Amino acid sequence: MRTNRRSRVAYLYLLPWLLGFALFHAFPIFSSLWYSFTNLRVTNAPRFVGLANYVQMFLHDPLFPKAMSNTLIYTMVAVPAKVGFALVIALLLTIRTRFIGLYRTVYYLPSILGGSVVISILWRFLFMTEGLMNTIFGALGAAPVRWFDPNLALFTISLLPVWQFGSSMVIFLAGLKNIPQELYEAGRIDGAGRIALFRHVTIPLLSPIIFFNLVMQMINALQEFTSPFIITGGGPLHATYLLGMKIWEEGFSFSRMGYASAVSWTLMIIILTLTVVVFTTSRFWVFYEDGKKA
Repeated sequence: MRTNRRSRVAYLYLLPWLLGFALFHAFPIFSSLWYSFTNLRVTNAPRFVGLANYVQMFLHDPLFPKAMSNTLIYTMVAVPAKVGFALVIALLLTIRTRFIGLYRTVYYLPSILGGSVVISILWRFLFMTEGLMNTIFGALGAAPVRWFDPNLALFTISLLPVWQFGSSMVIFLAGLKNIPQELYEAGRIDGAGRIALFRHVTIPLLSPIIFFNLVMQMINALQEFTSPFIITGGGPLHATYLLGMKIWEEGFSFSRMGYASAVSWTLMIIILTLTVVVFTTSRFWVFYEDGKKA
């Protein structure tokens, strides 16, 4: 009897969150699924059109394949670079030195600012023709680089999330602190150098953290919108036109909410598929302290 009463009290406390989730998450998600099979526009009620939006997307929309390929390339560049850079900085910040707490705070600051509009504008000014990067290149005697040329623009905006590595760095720091020092001492006794210790001790024991950061950053990168929208507007020649921009453009520029919902669900399927692939392959490279694979 007492257990039932405690359960009711627990559900009562959970009720505000459950209502909020149902109204602001579950209902919009399932509504968008329904709208993806309709011709919903801002000015008219939805009318069921079956798979017409998906047929249009895959067979008759020349910008959808471009947006999808750009999104995948952006993810393949930004995610490994961000995770790798975060790991390198985390390793450096494990070195005992004066003011180490201050260094960790300074390195984390860019993540507090996040992928904001202000940071995107700053990035645009840094890489413009007469921006800071080309000024530095000129001082070194190098020719200026056209960072927003169609061949380089996607790479340029892919560097922005790498700069915001703080959250991944903090998680790596926590993982590094949990690696038993006895393993490093045993490796040194056996004659292992720093590279061997990193390869055979650090990486295997840190692989669950690498796996977590990889999945989370991949999901975020596939949904990127702010940086290409602010920095390049999807250009030049749609070189930085990502699926996030495609969804926004269809929904808010052209008022085709039904079609935008279809693109959104396609993006969700892409995210789900890639996440399943990473989870499936994790059993080959993710290890835990008990010696078992994922």
